[in-house]
Amino acid sequence: MNIPNALSLLRILLVPVYIAVFLSGGARAYSVAVFIFLFAGFTDILDGMIARKYHLITRLGRILDPLADKLMILSALTCASVRNMLPWWITVIYFVKEIIQVVSGAVFFRRLKDVPSSNIIGKMATITFYIAIAVLILFDSVPYPLKISLFLLALLFGLTAFATYYLSAVKIAAGKTRSQD
Repeated sequence: MNIPNALSLLRILLVPVYIAVFLSGGARAYSVAVFIFLFAGFTDILDGMIARKYHLITRLGRILDPLADKLMILSALTCASVRNMLPWWITVIYFVKEIIQVVSGAVFFRRLKDVPSSNIIGKMATITFYIAIAVLILFDSVPYPLKISLFLLALLFGLTAFATYYLSAVKIAAGKTRSQD
């Protein structure tokens, strides 16, 4: 296992830690949880930089990295919804979109033995979700409609990224089918 993949695995291991801290109800639970969440985001940036710079991009990494992001963001959204900080419909839309994307990715992986790489729109969605979640939890002075607008922007980026990811996978599948004829 290379360093970028180990960092993605670390992010996955941080998910239950984040949940436990967030839901603990301690005096500084939200602040500590956001620190864990942002640390996970930092490891995401770091693993991508290392993987590209040292040519350590692997099929495992292209699965672990987005899985870690999805689990961390979904956990943060769910925790915020449980605490009535965020409407459930935002969490549900994110969850349904991710389930469809994971199932589609699994189907493409089974057929093609590979998955399309992430794209810039997906990275923008992830960054926007990280910002929106941190703002939601840490900054009471930010008006609630502005907080929800950040989540809507993140969802828009996420849905757009899914559409481009899906089209990319279809093109890959069409190319492989033609080359097998």
